[in-house]
Amino acid sequence: MNYICPLCRSQLFNADRSLACASGHRFDFAKEGYINLLPVNKKKSKDPGDNKEMMLARRSFLDAGHYEFLSQRVGELAQEFAKDSTQVLDLGCGEGYYTQRLQQALLSDDNEMSVYGLDISRAALRYAAKRYRDIRFSVASSYDMPFADASFDLMLRIYAPSKAAEMARVLKPGATLITVSPGKTHHYALKQMIYDEPRFHEVKDTALEGFEKVHQENLTSVLCLPPGDMVLHFLEMTPYAWKFASTEKQQLAKTGLECELDFFVEVHRKNHDLAAS
Repeated sequence: MNYICPLCRSQLFNADRSLACASGHRFDFAKEGYINLLPVNKKKSKDPGDNKEMMLARRSFLDAGHYEFLSQRVGELAQEFAKDSTQVLDLGCGEGYYTQRLQQALLSDDNEMSVYGLDISRAALRYAAKRYRDIRFSVASSYDMPFADASFDLMLRIYAPSKAAEMARVLKPGATLITVSPGKTHHYALKQMIYDEPRFHEVKDTALEGFEKVHQENLTSVLCLPPGDMVLHFLEMTPYAWKFASTEKQQLAKTGLECELDFFVEVHRKNHDLAAS
């Protein structure tokens, strides 16, 4: 157990159906199995993160296997660069699809592995914890993680906003960080529908302070969705959902949708000489 108290930063211990620290702060596990370690004074809204509707849409879309090729490649990279990891964190895990796929990619008879998932959305983790009982899920901010220094061998970050310094803090020296971000042409067809002068996604310098980049690649495909509800699920999980009127979404659901997929995948190694701050 490597959780720390989000209020006083001391170690948390198991206390019945709770986690507690020596200072007397206590956090109860939800009935679904996740733990909420996001204090009220650190919330920017009453219920931050993706809502229930967005979660259900993404879950339906991912369960249908449309992004399976991405999770498959992430698993291959994890096996290549961090196959002996025993402490694994999925940062911004959402409903847990990629978390569980990564767990399965690394699972072996001689590797006693603990897998953690962190997200700011309670709605997401409610579904994640109910489905994946052997993964430890916590509600918390990626900018202020409730984990001790040098806790993890491997971290996965798909799209989640974060700070390099905080990721470096919770990773062990020499640990592996796999990141996924939008590539140049990602979802370009949607931009063509929305903007008069659509632009390709700008891929900025992705160097992370405290890390060495050891691998990068673009993973591309074309998403072809036939007419039906899956089109609506896809639109709901993109950052462009609010750009489409309800009538436009329904029309696309009637005609089907074809869209570019372009994932920029990187593998970083935490510097051995970087001390935890």
